Amino acid sequence: METRESCFFHALYQVAVTINSSLEPKDVLKAIVHSTAGALRAKGCSIMLLSPDRRELRHGVDFGLSDRYIRKGPVSVDLSMAEALQGHSVAVLDAGHDPRVQYAAENLQEGIASILSAPIRLRGEVIGVMRVYTSEPTDFTTAEIEFVEAVANLGAIALENARRHDEVQYNYDMVSRYIYNDIWIDQMWGADKSR
Repeated sequence: METRESCFFHALYQVAVTINSSLEPKDVLKAIVHSTAGALRAKGCSIMLLSPDRRELRHGVDFGLSDRYIRKGPVSVDLSMAEALQGHSVAVLDAGHDPRVQYAAENLQEGIASILSAPIRLRGEVIGVMRVYTSEPTDFTTAEIEFVEAVANLGAIALENARRHDEVQYNYDMVSRYIYNDIWIDQMWGADKSR
């Protein structure tokens, strides 16, 4: 039988393989939330990113959560476990009654007992949170928290890789258009472009 630690290592390995093999951020993030929920035997997992004005968290990807729950309303930075956005992981044992939880009634309706929120950091700046949801009250261990933090950081790397790939692709497309246009002009007007 696989130990919790070997489960964590296996999940981290799968996430790393996915990051290394795909530049599609949605695919990578889906693999991350799926692997994380599986490794922790959790009900679900989600990645939420900060809006440009840094006032709301927006669902990026999720696993194991209903559409009704995902669409429950805007997640306010000030009302929903703000400590996670200050760079600290936050574990909530009773997600249906904890005052740090914005949608307590919706958590009860969804069957969520506990939530672990870990910051997603990119070059020292928090850009969102990764949340793990359990259906049973869970006092998350230090190993579980560190695992989620590690996966969240891999998620940030995946997002950065995808962003850089998009920039390179855009620059390549612009240069290609310029070269194509220059060749087309040469063909239309000959070497003498002064006409």
